[in-house]
Amino acid sequence: MFRSLKVASLAAISCLAVAGIGGSVAAPAFGAAGADGTSLILPASVVEAASAEAQSATEYNFIPESNAAEPESQGTASSLAALVADNLRTETQDREEECLAAATYFEARSEPLEGQLAVANVILNRAKSGRFPSSMCGVVFQPSQFSFVRGKGFPAIARNSRDWREAVAIARVAREGLWEAPVSNALFFHARRVSPRWRLARVGAVGDHIFYR
Repeated sequence: MFRSLKVASLAAISCLAVAGIGGSVAAPAFGAAGADGTSLILPASVVEAASAEAQSATEYNFIPESNAAEPESQGTASSLAALVADNLRTETQDREEECLAAATYFEARSEPLEGQLAVANVILNRAKSGRFPSSMCGVVFQPSQFSFVRGKGFPAIARNSRDWREAVAIARVAREGLWEAPVSNALFFHARRVSPRWRLARVGAVGDHIFYR
């Protein structure tokens, strides 16, 4: 989970943001740009709750970047690439996996595998958090979140492409917990090229995105 960024009412900012680097909230939050310009947009109520939570912790201090877990903690797989190679396919198991794969595809298909896994993991974390809808499709289709969404569907997907097959594999790896995400507790992310001003705790950077809790 590209078009140009959507900006609703930020006083002095024209950027995407799921979470911020510092400063105060001036207006509703805007989202994380994916590889084709798609953005992840947060309503003000979610951002305000997250900002309050962050202020009680490490208000402007970045948490050290996380690294991907070592292979020995991942069962018998020798690498994330090997897991993905074993799970390449065009068909998803069910609607939930379809939603997770589509968000990964539209938001991060140009990313390294670790970056794709980190994005997929944000969807899973949101579904488990109690602060967002409790299903992956609910998270993806929550109003005003992912701008690639079209009503209750997605734009056309090149389902025979390597990008889609990798997204399906990443969705399966993430959903089944086959490999630990490099930023396993993230709930928000934005593209590196923007500098949103939010008071959330940074938990790491992977590929073209920066992740926050």
